[in-house]
Amino acid sequence: MADFEYGPAEFMVAAFDTDRPSAGVVQAILDLVASGTVRLLDLVFVERHDDGSIDIIELEEIGDEIGMTDITLEGSGLAGDEDVQQIAELLEPGTTGAILVIEHLWAKELASRFFESGGVVLHSERIPAPVLNAVAAEAYEELETTES
Repeated sequence: MADFEYGPAEFMVAAFDTDRPSAGVVQAILDLVASGTVRLLDLVFVERHDDGSIDIIELEEIGDEIGMTDITLEGSGLAGDEDVQQIAELLEPGTTGAILVIEHLWAKELASRFFESGGVVLHSERIPAPVLNAVAAEAYEELETTES
C-alpha cells in the first residue's frame, strides 16, 4: 500500500457574527481531533471591524482564550497570506472568519488505495449540511406523499 503522510485535506471558512466562535464550535473541533477523524493542520481567525479594518489572529495568540491550548498545528501557514486576505474581503463588517485546514484522517487509507491501484479522484464536492438536510427532507416528504 502507498503510505501517504497526509490524507485528503479541506480548506474551510466559517463566518461568525461575533468576535470568536462559540464554545460549542471549539468543542466540536476538539472532539473531531480527539476521535482521530480529522487533524487540524492550520487555524487562523480574521476579524473585519465595523470600520472595515482587518485583524488576522493566529491560534497561538488566542488559544488560551478559546480553550484550544492543547492543539498543535502541523501545517501552520498552509492558509497563506494571500488566501487570508481574499477571505477577509468576503467578510461583512463586524464579523469574524475562521479559516481551518483540516486533514481527513478517515480518508487517508482510501486515498492510498486509490493511488496504489492507479486511481485518480476526478471530482469531489462537499455538500453543505443545510443544503443536504433540506434536499433530504424534501425527498422524504415526496416519498411519503407518493406512498399515501
